[in-house]
Amino acid sequence: MNYTRKNYDCIVVGAGHAGCEAAIAAARLGAKVLLCSLNLDNIALMPCNPAIGGPAKSTIVREIDALGGIMGEAADATYIQMRMLNSSKGPAVRALRAQSDKKQYMNYMRNVIEGIENIHLRQACVTDLIAKDGVITGIVDEFGIEYGARSVILTTGTSLAGRIFVGLKSYSAGRLGEMAAIGLSDSLRKLGISLKKLKTGTPPRVDKRSIDYSKMTIQPGDDELYFYSFKPDRPIRKQYPCYLTRTNEETHRIIKENLDKSPMFQGLIEGVGPRYCPSIEDKVVRFSSNPSHHIFIEPEGLGTYEIYIQGFSSSLPAEVQVKMLHTLPGLENAHVIKPAYAVEYDYVPAVQTLHSLMSKDVKGLFFAGQINGTSGYEEAAGQGLVAGINAVNYLNNSEMLELDRSSSYIGTLIDDLVTKDIQDPYRMLTSRSEYRLLLRQDNADARLTPLGHKIGLISDEQFRIFTEKQQNIEKEMARLFEHKISATEKVNEILSKYGEHLERGIKAAELLKRPNITYKILQEIDEETALLNLPRDVYEQAEVLIKYDGYLKRQEFQVEQAGKLDKYKIPEDIDYDKIDHISSETKDKLNKIRPKTLAQASRIGGVKPADISILMVLLDRHEIARKVL
Repeated sequence: MNYTRKNYDCIVVGAGHAGCEAAIAAARLGAKVLLCSLNLDNIALMPCNPAIGGPAKSTIVREIDALGGIMGEAADATYIQMRMLNSSKGPAVRALRAQSDKKQYMNYMRNVIEGIENIHLRQACVTDLIAKDGVITGIVDEFGIEYGARSVILTTGTSLAGRIFVGLKSYSAGRLGEMAAIGLSDSLRKLGISLKKLKTGTPPRVDKRSIDYSKMTIQPGDDELYFYSFKPDRPIRKQYPCYLTRTNEETHRIIKENLDKSPMFQGLIEGVGPRYCPSIEDKVVRFSSNPSHHIFIEPEGLGTYEIYIQGFSSSLPAEVQVKMLHTLPGLENAHVIKPAYAVEYDYVPAVQTLHSLMSKDVKGLFFAGQINGTSGYEEAAGQGLVAGINAVNYLNNSEMLELDRSSSYIGTLIDDLVTKDIQDPYRMLTSRSEYRLLLRQDNADARLTPLGHKIGLISDEQFRIFTEKQQNIEKEMARLFEHKISATEKVNEILSKYGEHLERGIKAAELLKRPNITYKILQEIDEETALLNLPRDVYEQAEVLIKYDGYLKRQEFQVEQAGKLDKYKIPEDIDYDKIDHISSETKDKLNKIRPKTLAQASRIGGVKPADISILMVLLDRHEIARKVL
């Protein structure tokens, strides 16, 4: 074939949420990027729920924004509903959730990509990787055309050898109506990279004109809006409601009677499905004592009649799905536009990658998103951002960005992936972080914006705005610790509404520490506080830091203690087999994952505390250096 091979600094394979963040980050850092997609009309597609955020995930989105990524900005620009979940609970578990307009989100992201001069788009199915002496050098597409690159990022989502299941029928596809990526799995195996299979699914879509909303419970958006991006002047958009209905005894009867038609229950699907987002048939079987399950009715966007039936994913036959849907209040006459389906796909267990998300076996080859065994747009985007940054660091022979667990949810996510043997699609949960009081969505900018600026993805102007905000927070906290609230009759009259009373004057910060008192109440009882008219993000952050000061200091101490294990660096060429008194199981785990520090080694599943103690003693005595180097 007469074709002049084109060369790029970085090639990103896949243009979902991981691929978009990776390509944008690498390009903004100066790399010449080729972004390949099976279908360029589906850049940043939301194949499942068109929503961003929720518990733990909202923190990831805020972290992406703080580091200079794009997801938060896109979600703010295209939301059709914003809700703060768990708003009555503590700040560690509060979670912003945006219902997005699917098409507007995709268009926004594509416009950003097309506005970056050094991103080149290509509609292509990548079938082969080119590597020489364990170093990536390029890719080959289905036409046999080669593209050269010193770094390649694979973000293939569910397309890698994907197979769709609707009932007992199946066919090759990555998503409904899309082709699968065929050939790339074999290429990875030839490079010595092992693959496994996972499964996910998505619910049916129905025509909103066939829904009786009067039989459902309305779920409106918030009156007081919060946003993902820390940039100022976020757009105020009209909001649209979602609705809630429930399954019932008849729904469950139909499901149980048709389990013999489920590919999952008949063993046709090898991959394990997402534990925290099971299909409706999984829920009915696993939680058989539960007479009903919540089902959320959510719009796909403003320019379509399609409605997403959240909580109703299934792989049962299409005709059975219709019967199931028609048992739900308000959906008795629902017209199904697209059936639910399950998809099984190949993924690369991430224990084969470094914390930088680069392959241990092939230098310059990075993995991000569902190919690493994760589930969710936010988890994918966070990995994509890190992979894009590190692809450029690799090109420049610079130090890799490796976020630790105490810095971010993204760091926790990646550490879990590369040190633990993931058995089902990984979803970020607040409970996965031992430092969730420190890693809140409200302080993601304080934690990561300086790093984003140092990397080069946060502009000087953004950093100036951030610095000014932090200074105002510190200034207000200092004032609250000095300013006194008098125990006047008027003050106590207002405080009585909140179950509080002052016997004598008290510093404003001490009053704010009381459980029933908020900064807004301080504004109500104190003229000086009210006249300051501080921005909400300033006074809310001051309130959190003061109110939870004791808890935060306790967790900071935990970070400090855990950091002691991080100081124990393990030599890269250590031979664990030569170390006495460590179990064979532990040696196998350590040889497979090759942790850099004792802290990482301690988090590997199957590694016992006693084994860590032995390694610590040897490192202290420098015996490892003498015995195995």
